[in-house]
Amino acid sequence: MTSGSICAEEQAEIVLLSGGGGGARLAAGLHAATTGERFNVVTNTGDDFEHLGLTICPDTDSVLYALSQQIDPVRGWGREGETWGVFDELTKLGGPDWFQLGDKDLALHLIRAALLADGVGLCEVTAVLARQLGVTSAVSIMPATEDRLRTCVSTSEGEMAFQEYFVKHRCAPQLMAVRYEGIAEAKPSPRLVDLLVGAGSRAVDVVLGPSNPFLSLAPILDLPGMADLLRERARHVIAVSPIVEGQALKGPAAKIMSELGLSVSAAGWMQWMADRYPDLIDLWVWDERDHALADTTRMTHPNIVVTDTVMSDPERARQFAEWILRASRDGD
Repeated sequence: MTSGSICAEEQAEIVLLSGGGGGARLAAGLHAATTGERFNVVTNTGDDFEHLGLTICPDTDSVLYALSQQIDPVRGWGREGETWGVFDELTKLGGPDWFQLGDKDLALHLIRAALLADGVGLCEVTAVLARQLGVTSAVSIMPATEDRLRTCVSTSEGEMAFQEYFVKHRCAPQLMAVRYEGIAEAKPSPRLVDLLVGAGSRAVDVVLGPSNPFLSLAPILDLPGMADLLRERARHVIAVSPIVEGQALKGPAAKIMSELGLSVSAAGWMQWMADRYPDLIDLWVWDERDHALADTTRMTHPNIVVTDTVMSDPERARQFAEWILRASRDGD
């Protein structure tokens, strides 16, 4: 955490580290809560993969759709009002049918592919797509790295790319290990470094969204130098638990924790994060449903707070985002 020379009342630069589920919902809540004030979303690229000659960026796209208010509210991913003409024809022609590409979604992937082929960097491509989708200029969405980084998993059915495990196999195989292909050579994106280093005397508050710690946050935090950069520059680092009453609200986090031999609880998540990233997180946010466990855990970890973290609709997401903003201001 940075020195106390930055006054607590000063407007902070908010940086949210996000996956595509709970992180995207919190991004939309922050958008509503900040009412035009600037904030930043750093997206996980470990889920990115190549499909039908296109670079697919699921977590980044979920954030783009959430912040442009075009995400499908029922599925929690993809575009609202999507059509499937190309996908239906693709399957008739014998193409792969395990990863669904809607017509609107496909249009975005084609634009991304064309820009990347022209030599435009991934951060700039994302900024172009954000403008075209109508995301306010007050919000900056940036992939964590522009280098190739791919999450792979070792399972009871062999090693496979994350999207195969997650979508094709629906997380059914037992997971034994996760690795991030290319991470040793990858660097935090220049825009992210400029944001953190270039903030100068301005406060930077970092929020780790309620995203999968193994699949969404670690591919960001494990980038060489990333955790140290946050320790040096962040006034506060706030981490939101993705585990509520021993369950993940969305995705395979609880299943993975169990298969890796971890306690499937907010305490188990916190311990894994604290061991992997020592002295990084200043405030742990658990859901109020885990208040009894929090009361006992505070004996050794006093910096735990509880509140209603379940973002069941856009209004709840806004209210939780407002709570996060107050917590970041009051952290000193």
